[in-house]
Amino acid sequence: MLGGGIMLHAVETYITATLMPSIVRDIGGLPLFAWATTIYVAASVLGSTFVAVRPESVTLNRCYVIGAVLFGIGSLVCAIAPTMETVLVGRAVQGLGAGVLVALGYAFIRFVYPETLWSTASTLYAAAWGIATFLGPTIGGVFAAGSAWREAFALLIPLSALMAFCAPKLLPSGKGERVTTGTPFLQILLLVAAVIMLSFASSVEAPALRAALAGAAVIGVAAAILIERKAEARLLPAGTISTASALARVYLIMLMLLVTVCSDVYIPYFLQVLHGVTPLLSGYLVALLALGWTTAAFATASFKGRRANRAIVAGAAIEALATALLVFTLARHNPESGLLLLATATVFIFLMGFGIGMGWAHLVTHVLHLAPAGETDKASAAITTMQALGAAFGAALAGIIVNTTGLIDPGGVAGALTAAYWLYGLLALPAALAILLAVRLPHGETTAAD
Repeated sequence: MLGGGIMLHAVETYITATLMPSIVRDIGGLPLFAWATTIYVAASVLGSTFVAVRPESVTLNRCYVIGAVLFGIGSLVCAIAPTMETVLVGRAVQGLGAGVLVALGYAFIRFVYPETLWSTASTLYAAAWGIATFLGPTIGGVFAAGSAWREAFALLIPLSALMAFCAPKLLPSGKGERVTTGTPFLQILLLVAAVIMLSFASSVEAPALRAALAGAAVIGVAAAILIERKAEARLLPAGTISTASALARVYLIMLMLLVTVCSDVYIPYFLQVLHGVTPLLSGYLVALLALGWTTAAFATASFKGRRANRAIVAGAAIEALATALLVFTLARHNPESGLLLLATATVFIFLMGFGIGMGWAHLVTHVLHLAPAGETDKASAAITTMQALGAAFGAALAGIIVNTTGLIDPGGVAGALTAAYWLYGLLALPAALAILLAVRLPHGETTAAD
């Protein structure tokens, strides 16, 4: 049930990415193309927050029902949508449901598994993403080939209904001690606004406007942090907004690693333009990143204490190095698809995922250990919030970098070369920062008191 909720979200993410060109050809709305992802990510932040601030009467398994129902309703709206604007409404409702389901996957760990299996449970979730990476594009490609994109969304409706029906029967209630606070509306609003402004910044052509929007996004994030520091209605667990907080460092590591790995959004484009790879093959080559994540997660699942922390540090270093080395392999003109250069770039794509996969499950375990008493739900939900923000900020920053460094002007091969060079050179830096944060993590059976 828990892996299924995460896989439902993951498969749908890749299905939609594959279907969007068919949707635009059928009902129009090309100017709104990128918003199908932006709105979904922003809504998932809201959905993950609901898990932490839900009413006391709503148990975790009932919360799961709400998430599955919302996901099904959003899928139905997308399936019958006559316009792109309606698709975006459906994507927003889907995002709310997905945020709830993914956050619950982490929140339920402490109720379903003994403590010794927490990192293993997180590894299984990574496996769900790895499987979805191959299933999603395949399913989406089958439906896109027949212009049956509505049927692809409709396929998700009975799956959502089945999961909503089974949740109260198969999942524990998840009742436990909770510290109840108000809903952090202002912090959520500022973070969602920052995501939207960065998304705008990645698509506008005027450099001055792009800089203004990016600056406004930074101000929005800074304001959210300042408000969170003093607010009674908090988005994060108590004490997290502090440079001395180990939990804050864990969240920052997660955010930095995800910002770096989301530079993969342009890998298919560079493979096609610079290396002469077909669209289908480029899709599966970038899927190797998720395969690397899953492989590393299983390889390091049994690590504990100092060994787990070393895996986090080593993983961040591998991700940073692999991303930087794409400057010398992916950012090269290889029109004949020379095997040596292409194979080397493919290895680094795999290692980007392998690096983040080495430490992710152990970072999740740190969150569960470090969460203050009564705030584990909030701490678990914040994992999903960091995932959504990392993906949104990473994709938006990637868009800003490539559009500023030549992807649009001069465009073509020359523009793609300079854009790839700057993209992977700059976005290796967040993972490098994560190394510095990771070397200071506590080890062993860590608690909030530590």
